[in-house]
Amino acid sequence: MDSSLETAEHRDHLRRVVIDPVSRVEGHGKVTLLLDDEDQVQEARLHIVEFRGFEVFIQGRPYWEVPVMVQRLCGICPVSHHLAASKALDRVVGAMAITASAEKMRRLMHYGQILQSHALHFFHLSSPDLLFGFESDVGQRNIVGVAAAYPDVARQGVLLRKFGQEVIRATAGKRIHGTGSIPGGMNRHLSVADRDALRSDVGRMVEWSRSAVELVKRLHRADPSLYDNFGRFRANMMSLVRADGAMDLYHGALRFRDADGKILLDGVPDQAYRGLLREQVKPWSYMKFPYLQQLGPEVGWYQVGPLARVQNCDSIPSPLAEAERREFIDHGAGEPVRATLAYHWARMIELLHTAEVIRDLLDDPDLLDGPLVAVGERQHEGVGIIEAPRGTLIHHYQVGDDDLVTMCNLIVSTTHNNQAMNTAVREVARRYLNGRKLTEGLLNHIEVAIRAYDPCLSCATHALGQMPLVLELADARGQVLERVVRD
Repeated sequence: MDSSLETAEHRDHLRRVVIDPVSRVEGHGKVTLLLDDEDQVQEARLHIVEFRGFEVFIQGRPYWEVPVMVQRLCGICPVSHHLAASKALDRVVGAMAITASAEKMRRLMHYGQILQSHALHFFHLSSPDLLFGFESDVGQRNIVGVAAAYPDVARQGVLLRKFGQEVIRATAGKRIHGTGSIPGGMNRHLSVADRDALRSDVGRMVEWSRSAVELVKRLHRADPSLYDNFGRFRANMMSLVRADGAMDLYHGALRFRDADGKILLDGVPDQAYRGLLREQVKPWSYMKFPYLQQLGPEVGWYQVGPLARVQNCDSIPSPLAEAERREFIDHGAGEPVRATLAYHWARMIELLHTAEVIRDLLDDPDLLDGPLVAVGERQHEGVGIIEAPRGTLIHHYQVGDDDLVTMCNLIVSTTHNNQAMNTAVREVARRYLNGRKLTEGLLNHIEVAIRAYDPCLSCATHALGQMPLVLELADARGQVLERVVRD
C-alpha cells in the first residue's frame, strides 16, 4: 500500500506491531504496523484473516433457497442479504416490479434492520470511545461502562435496537434469519396486533433518534479539532439514490461523486454495475479492493455507507432527518465532510430517518392486505442492490434451466470500504503514533478509525478462485531458504 517500502529487505529491518484482534467489530481482523528505528510509521494495514466461501457453495443450490441461505453470512445484518438476494432473484422469476404490499413489507423490514443495526453500532460499540475518550480506562470502555455513567443513553440505545428487532420479527417471522421475503415478493402481511404494538412505540423511537443526533452534535461541538480532522482524507463516494436524487435505502440507481463532491456518474441501473466496478486482489488480505473502472485502482476507490449516502443524495425524504442533513452539509462549509468520525453523525441522521419512515409506513393499509407475489417470464440472471446499514450491497446470481444457481458474486459494504478503511488506518497511525511510545490507548485510536465504518468483516470475505498465499521454508536459525508466492 505504501510505495516507500519497495523491497523485502527494507521491510525486514522494520519493527512490527500487531493489533490482533480488532475489537468491537463483527468478524475477525487485525492491523499490522511497521515502524522504523525512530518509531515512525512506515506502513499500516488492515488485514481480514477469515475466509467464508459463500460465493462458491451457493452454486448448485435451488435459487429459491438462496434468500434464506445467504443471510447466514451475518447475525448483525441478515436482513440486508435476505433482501438483496430476493431483489436479484425477483428478476429470475420475471418479477420486474413486485406488488405494492410486498414492496412496503420489504421496506418496513429493511428500515427496521437499519435502525437496529445503527443503534447497536453507535450505542454498544462506538459510544464508549466517544463518551469516555480514546485513551480512557479499557475496563470502562464498553457498554457496561456506558450504562453506569450514562444510564439514559444506554437504555435508549438498547430499546431502539429492540424496537428494530421487533420490526424485523413482525415482517420476516424471526428477529434473526427470517423467511419473509421470497423471489417475487413476500410470504406474509403484517398482523394488526404487530402493527398496533409497533405504532404504540414508534413515536418514542423518533424522539430518541433525535436525541442521538443531538448527542453526536454535542460531541462535535465539544472537540471540533478532533472530530473534524481525525482520519481526514479525500475519497470518492457511491450510493443508491431515488430517481429524483433523494435518499432511498431500499431501491434506486447508483450515483458516484468525486472527492470534490462533483457527480461523476448518475442514474446507473443496478443491472449495469458490472460495466463500472472492478475488484483488485492483494496478497495480504482476503478482502478485495473494488474501484471505479474509468478511474483505475489507484484513484478510483470510494467510500460507501452513511457518510457517503448523506452527502451523495440531494435530500432525505423525511422532514426531521432532512433538516439534520442540511445542517451536516453546512458543517462542511462548501466542501464534502471528510473526517472519519463524521460517520457517526451521518449514521444517527439515518437512524432518525428510519424511525420516521417506519412511523409513516405503519399507517399504510397495504401492509395488512393485498397481493404479495408477482411472476413473469423466467430469466437466467439477476442483480439486486440495496443500501445495507454499512453501505451499498450487491448480490448477483445466474441460474440454469434446472433452477440451480450457477454463479454467485457478492460485493458487500465493507468490501467497498476496504481501501478507505486502510487509508484511515494509515492516516491515524501517522498522526497519532509517529515517534511515540505505543500504549493501548494510542493503539485504540486505530481501532476507533476502523469502528467508525462499522465493518462487518465476516460478510466481506468471498473472493473467487485461488486465494493469495505466501509459503516460506526456513532453516533452524530462522533464515529463509526459499519463498513461493501465489497472488
